[in-house]
Amino acid sequence: MPAVFSDILSGVCYVGIWNLEAMRVFVLIPLIVYLLIGTIFLTSGFVSLFRIRTVMKHDGTKTDKLEKLMIRIGVFSVLYTLPALIVISCLIYEHTFFDEWMVTWNQDMCENPLYAIPCPREARSRSRPQFEVFMIKYLMTMIVGITSSVWIWSGKTVHSWKVFFNRIKGRHVEAYV
Repeated sequence: MPAVFSDILSGVCYVGIWNLEAMRVFVLIPLIVYLLIGTIFLTSGFVSLFRIRTVMKHDGTKTDKLEKLMIRIGVFSVLYTLPALIVISCLIYEHTFFDEWMVTWNQDMCENPLYAIPCPREARSRSRPQFEVFMIKYLMTMIVGITSSVWIWSGKTVHSWKVFFNRIKGRHVEAYV
C-alpha cells in the first residue's frame, strides 16, 4: 500500500496521512529520535562551552565573543526545539485520534441521503479533529525552516555569495574583514 498521499488541508504530499503505520515508522519515530540525539549533542556542547568559558575567565582572557556565540546558539536551540516539539505533539495527536475521526466521518456520511454508504454500528463518541491543531502544525513546521535559515544566512554568508557572484561576473571585491 502506498504511504505518500496529499494532505487534505494543505495539498502537500506527505507520508502517513492515511497510513498510521507509515506515519509512525517514517515520520514520528525519526523526528523523536533526531530531536533526542540533537538535544544530547546540544547539551554536551553547552557543557563544553561553559567549561571553556570558565577556563578562559580564570586565565584572564576576554570571553565576549564566546558568550555572544553561546547566546546565539541558545536562542537558536530554543527557536528550533520548541517548534519541533510542537510538531511532534501535533503528529501524536493525529496518530492517536485518527481511527475515531474516521468512524465519525463514516457515520456522518452514511446519515447523508446523497451517499449510499451503509451505516456502521453507532459510534460511541463523535470525535472530530481540531482545525487549530493542524494550522499550528503547519506554522511550526515552517518556523523550524525559517529558524534554520536565519542561522545560516548571516552577514558573512551574504558577503560570501556576493563575492562568488562578482567573481562569476569577472569583478574582484575586497574580502570580508
